Amino acid sequence: MPADRPREEARAEENVSTEMSRRTVLRWGALAGAGASISGSMSGVLGARAAAAEEAAESAAVDAASTGVEEVSIAQLQAMMTSGQLSSVEITRMYLNRIATIDRAKVNAIVEVNPQALAIANARDRERREGHARGPLHGIPIVLKENIDTGDRMQTTAGSLALLGPTAPRDATVAARLRAAGAVILGKANLSEWANFRSFQSSSGWSGRGGQTNNPYFLERNPCGSSSGSGASTAASFTAAALATETDGSIVCPAALNGVVGIKPTLGLTSRAGVIPISHSQDTVGPHGRTVADAAAVLGALVGVDPRDPATAASAGKFFTDYTQFLNPDGLRGARIGVARDTFTGYSPETDAIFETAIETMRAAGAVIVDPADIPTAQDILADPAELIVLIYEFKRDIAAYLATRTGLSVHTLADLIAFNNAHAAQEMKWFGQELFDLTESDPFTEQDYNDALVRSHSLSREQGIDAALLAHNLDALVAPTGSPAWPTDLINGDHFLGASSSPAAMAGYPLLQINAGYAFGLPVGISFMGTAWSEPKLIKIASGFEHASVARHPPTSPRGAAASGRQPAGGHSTAGSSLGALSRRLENLLDRVSGTARSRILRPHSL
Repeated sequence: MPADRPREEARAEENVSTEMSRRTVLRWGALAGAGASISGSMSGVLGARAAAAEEAAESAAVDAASTGVEEVSIAQLQAMMTSGQLSSVEITRMYLNRIATIDRAKVNAIVEVNPQALAIANARDRERREGHARGPLHGIPIVLKENIDTGDRMQTTAGSLALLGPTAPRDATVAARLRAAGAVILGKANLSEWANFRSFQSSSGWSGRGGQTNNPYFLERNPCGSSSGSGASTAASFTAAALATETDGSIVCPAALNGVVGIKPTLGLTSRAGVIPISHSQDTVGPHGRTVADAAAVLGALVGVDPRDPATAASAGKFFTDYTQFLNPDGLRGARIGVARDTFTGYSPETDAIFETAIETMRAAGAVIVDPADIPTAQDILADPAELIVLIYEFKRDIAAYLATRTGLSVHTLADLIAFNNAHAAQEMKWFGQELFDLTESDPFTEQDYNDALVRSHSLSREQGIDAALLAHNLDALVAPTGSPAWPTDLINGDHFLGASSSPAAMAGYPLLQINAGYAFGLPVGISFMGTAWSEPKLIKIASGFEHASVARHPPTSPRGAAASGRQPAGGHSTAGSSLGALSRRLENLLDRVSGTARSRILRPHSL
């Protein structure tokens, strides 16, 4: 049990959980049979009459599971608990029912449910009856990305079979803070294995442990990575909200492709202690919510200086424990918003059309639109491999430091992880390899290369980049498309990634707030507001104003299409082309740049 919870409470939860877990397992066993038959109908093996019966049964199950929590906000859930209309135990059961009936058969967003979730909810209900509600998250079920440590019975593996076994010895700081706020840790969300930092050819949302997560709007479409399960589970109302992580794009891209709000905070606003890393220079933890209010409520519970993460020292005096105070339905009026077009538009006509409509919505709601207001270094950011040098150099060292905290594991270094994958290639490398792991293990950059790249990365993205654009036009924020509509999931060739706007803020360590702006062929398309360091209050005000003016989001209906199976085809792993083109060309270009040879562009393979 986590050391931050009282021993008496932990024992009470243990006692309550035993019988509830037994009943839950029995119920899921029955539902699993239904889920298997649903999958069978999708495969086309059943006849038309049986398929029709399956569809009717499925619709009835979905309708039953939808009762009570679908699209209900955190504030509404809190009001129902306060009035006695619902309890935390009842709400938690409703989410577990949706996971069992819908997620496990179709979306595959939740890799593991917390066997103590109902017991924790019961403890929160008892506290409420005794007159002690801890705050706006008291009794609210929340899912965590599966690279966030929990010192309980759940696994933390970053999707890799190499980390299965001994559980984390203590909560990540963000998990502990959610518990302290009264939240119910409902389970763990699937993710792109190793947060998409293993291969240049990976499919976002796939992990060796969890298989492929699917987009709840169209199952054959991708949910984006690496926080794919967090975005999909929030969109499909398998949870009230979720925690996600981002190195470059993996809070905002899954939020965009799944039609939810994502807040990628300023680096240092939330702790990374106990979170499986890529890069301490860029990693952040932030919320996914169906509304700006939900995401803001969760963000307030996460913040604060943490001795376990030195980067959080910079947040002293700059964070707020209540970000909902900045919500404003008229938040666009008078706001000066710059339109960042260069490199962020032109790759998707559907995205561009929705973006133009969003700009007009902002203007009609009283915003002062400065168009264009491009980031001066946008092209340079794409052309310079500084970011990738920083990530490669830091990952080898940061992952070893994290693994040292996981007592009982048989892997301690990146070399150990590579060896594990080679020994378990049939499970771990049936779809794509580990060439990014191999490159990182070779340690191709010197400490001087790294230091120079870090200076360039910060300079290009901060004072010459986002800050330069904001100051030049006296702006409150910049806005750009978050990315394209969801591409078809392609386990063989990897992500079909067209473009995104996350890199400047990722490299700078500055905040992004992604919100849905419309739909192309029924698929969500989002926009991202970006600002300077610690500007979350301003971005929340602006985004809540846009949310009120646009009313753009609608929930996914019963998930449609054929889910990606995750089964390996005859012939095994393909090394065909990826979203990068030929891997050899990317690596050659990168290393050419390091040696001084100019080149025009480094493409981002997928969100990290």
